[in-house]
Amino acid sequence: MDLDPVRIRLLQLIQDGDTDLKHASLAVGRNAAYLHQFIFRGTPKVLPEDLRSALAAFLHVDENELRHAVIPPRKARSADASSVRGDEAPARSRKAPDGFSPVSEVDVRASAGHGVINDGFEETKETWLFPEPVIRHEFRAKASDLRMITIDGDSMEPLLASGDRILIDTSQKVPVPPGIFVIWDGMGLVAKRVEHIPHSDPPQVIIRSVNPEYQAYERTAEEVNIVGRVIWTARRL
Repeated sequence: MDLDPVRIRLLQLIQDGDTDLKHASLAVGRNAAYLHQFIFRGTPKVLPEDLRSALAAFLHVDENELRHAVIPPRKARSADASSVRGDEAPARSRKAPDGFSPVSEVDVRASAGHGVINDGFEETKETWLFPEPVIRHEFRAKASDLRMITIDGDSMEPLLASGDRILIDTSQKVPVPPGIFVIWDGMGLVAKRVEHIPHSDPPQVIIRSVNPEYQAYERTAEEVNIVGRVIWTARRL
């Protein structure tokens, strides 16, 4: 994998500093996989200013060593990741009867808790058939943009419970208006309420849980990798 000079330098500093990506991420207040995601997945494309300063202090270097002269292009997604986000046709689909369209249920679990460790996105495990009028008029979406996944965790209770299936519109990646979105948080897929903070510069969002035991947190829009908006749910009673 080709890395830009800042990412190469960061790897060198981590190695020379007798630490690792996990502990460096935690030291600057991010989740354990944050710097791994930054270096090897290109998310975020550049380090936010406050994090760059904290990381430079932790590694005892000038923060300019971690500053990009230009914003690097986003890294190509893996084939599996692309299929989850709606960039490709579902891996396993079947011919639908007239008047119905197939929607893939992707074999990952969206965590409504602290996130799940998942290095990639797995292939379609089931195909749901929805009436085309429901997709057009109720979901207001295209079947090719829809994916079904399963909730895992309690942070969105009572709105969403562990085991619920949720339908994601992968064409909706901007939290305006605010709503429930599935996002990649660096460790897994999580379902959260995401809301844009007006007049923030750079643009920021606040990420909330429904369960009051979980605290809200803020991130720059660049740091948040939105998979899609949650538009429908199915629950076993």
